[in-house]
Amino acid sequence: MTEDKKKKPAKKRYVRKRVRIFNLIEKIKLWPSRTGQLHGIKTIEVLGPADPKKSISAHGGPRTARLVTHCGKTFVISNSLNSRAGRWLRNKWFVRVCPKCGVPEWKLEKYASTLFKRHQGTMLDREDKANN
Repeated sequence: MTEDKKKKPAKKRYVRKRVRIFNLIEKIKLWPSRTGQLHGIKTIEVLGPADPKKSISAHGGPRTARLVTHCGKTFVISNSLNSRAGRWLRNKWFVRVCPKCGVPEWKLEKYASTLFKRHQGTMLDREDKANN
């Protein structure tokens, strides 16, 4: 048997299409930069509300987070459903993988096999993490 026959096809994973970007990034640990590079996420620090009246989003959580990638870059992102990065992650748009981050091939295969559906899949809520 060759290695191609031994290798199983990637398991399909279903995630809801319209989930908060913080929850999605915590799950997949990937970030598309504006230049189109796909970075691996090292740490995610959710920034608390500095001004309680302005820093809370409509869903009641904090609006921003700081991402640190494996290559040392830092991004400050906002928690949104319609952001550029959210669309890029759902549609799997990226130009290339960051060579410094060293995203493993298995993670890219897992990401490629993830399907984003509107009425099917996990919502990636805090309760889902407690159950898994």
